Amino acid sequence: MIAFIYRLSKWTALLGGLLLVALTLMVVTSVAGRALIDVGLGPIPGDFELLEAGIGIAVFFFLPWCYVRYSHATVDLLYMHMPRWFQRGIDVFSALLMLAVWLVLTTMLWEGMLEKREYMETTFILLMPVWWAYAFCVVGAVVGCLAYLARALTVLGIFKEPEGWAPEGNTGH
Repeated sequence: MIAFIYRLSKWTALLGGLLLVALTLMVVTSVAGRALIDVGLGPIPGDFELLEAGIGIAVFFFLPWCYVRYSHATVDLLYMHMPRWFQRGIDVFSALLMLAVWLVLTTMLWEGMLEKREYMETTFILLMPVWWAYAFCVVGAVVGCLAYLARALTVLGIFKEPEGWAPEGNTGH
């Protein structure tokens, strides 16, 4: 189960990366269109709306992978000098706290999506329903909930890291 969640986190991060590549190409095309306005070209209509939604989606798709790879920023000034039992306590506390924060975040994102859908809110230029972006973010947030749960269960010792798993960076909190 843990290995599946880790792989799912990896695949969502890859999708987020592909989305960022597509957004980058769109921005380059739009800027080039602005520069060539004298030749009859122009910017991509609603490019900033697409960029705004796409970046949010990409972030939600990246965070689960970042977390299961132990790649979050940490402050180790005191942590490394504490006894192992204290370090373990910090690891357990931070894993449970991150899971709780992620569950609240996902719940609020879900409620926000339902509200945007209920009021049929759209973007200004493309008239794209705003809840669409929220829905994609909810997908990433649910994967995040699974990743944060998996990590909490491994920190608590209920499950083990997948076979051959070699986390990058600090394996602490």
